[in-house]
Amino acid sequence: MLKIRLFDEEHEEDLEGAVNAFLENIPESHIKDVKYQVSISDSLRSEEEPTIYSYSIMVVYSE
Repeated sequence: MLKIRLFDEEHEEDLEGAVNAFLENIPESHIKDVKYQVSISDSLRSEEEPTIYSYSIMVVYSE
């Protein structure tokens, strides 16, 4: 049976740590796919509102 696990963090290092911790418990042969995405949100309303980055990974694996 295929399953997915989603990870989403505001910092690349946090995402890397979370995904690596998860992958330590999954045999490499069970990992089917990994998708990586970066989203950027920039507010045009005010210079005071920061640009927001969202780093996400989806791991597709089998049990």
